[in-house]
Amino acid sequence: MSDDDIRNRYRDLLGFVPENIEKRFSLAGLSGKPDSIGAIERFREEMIHDNPLDRKTQQLVHLAMFLAQGNRAAAMLHVRGALKAGATPAELYGVCETGAIVGGMPVYSLAVDLVHDVLREQGFWERSNPPATSETS
Repeated sequence: MSDDDIRNRYRDLLGFVPENIEKRFSLAGLSGKPDSIGAIERFREEMIHDNPLDRKTQQLVHLAMFLAQGNRAAAMLHVRGALKAGATPAELYGVCETGAIVGGMPVYSLAVDLVHDVLREQGFWERSNPPATSETS
């Protein structure tokens, strides 16, 4: 699998190549271990692309797992990935609600914050007319 193939897989999955992936290429090259990236990506290929779960379900599961870990950056990637795979705002909110069962209000609050920000960023609300909050309603 070439470096371009790897980048294209991320573009297909998330719509872009995360900055961390470029850092992996750079550090592996600097360390004289560029083949390690191929090994990691073959593992991902097997676990993600050859998985019986459809892409949307996988992205929602990834989102839930990263929320439970409190990993904001990774969770944000998977909100975007879930939307690219066809997830609806209702399905994303379902992950937020489910997060409250596993991690309580801190996970729920983190999830709502991330999902809201990505939906807003992607134009689900007009920036000049934000959704009502308890402070504005």
